[in-house]
Amino acid sequence: MLVKWIRCTVVDRRGFERGQRKWAGLLGEPGFRGQGGGWSRRRPSVAHVFAFWESRAFYDSFMARSHDRLAAAQAGTFKDVQARLFDYRFDVKTGFEPRFTDADLLRVALCRVHEDRAEHYTLMQEKVWNPAMAGSPGMIRGLFAEAPGNEFLVLSMWRSQAEHGKYRTERIERLSLRAQTEADIASLTGDIVELEPTWTV
Repeated sequence: MLVKWIRCTVVDRRGFERGQRKWAGLLGEPGFRGQGGGWSRRRPSVAHVFAFWESRAFYDSFMARSHDRLAAAQAGTFKDVQARLFDYRFDVKTGFEPRFTDADLLRVALCRVHEDRAEHYTLMQEKVWNPAMAGSPGMIRGLFAEAPGNEFLVLSMWRSQAEHGKYRTERIERLSLRAQTEADIASLTGDIVELEPTWTV
């Protein structure tokens, strides 16, 4: 599965949201699995959208044919767009599906990992972080994905801000030490996204 993460700064919120609903046109596309997103909690003008495709070939075909027509509805409503593609590696918890209807919050983390530590980092994700997140009340589902250049994406969906907050304060420091996270990671950026139900396709 291919994961696309789009982040942008919105300059016309109403126009952007109107255009976002037009992406419902993705539903007929071969290989399309689902799309959702919302607003950054930290920076209210930043929007995040996550799209899921069965394979790179289906995605490339869509980009060549239908993308520009659907995107036209949002022209001029945002700036500073960044789009990244990742290959799905494994689930966080079990049975990841690109569904957004039962979650309020999405946590996204982008890790750039030192080249010689990529294997260790992936192993720690599987053996230390995954079980901890999967065992947290309120964590619904998530995934771990990879891009060229030792970039890794960790997505997790949560029922509420309060439940995500509990996981953070109780566990992060202890788990980081156990996983030797500091030795693995060159840089880490992330965000908390409040999901917008009308953006779900």
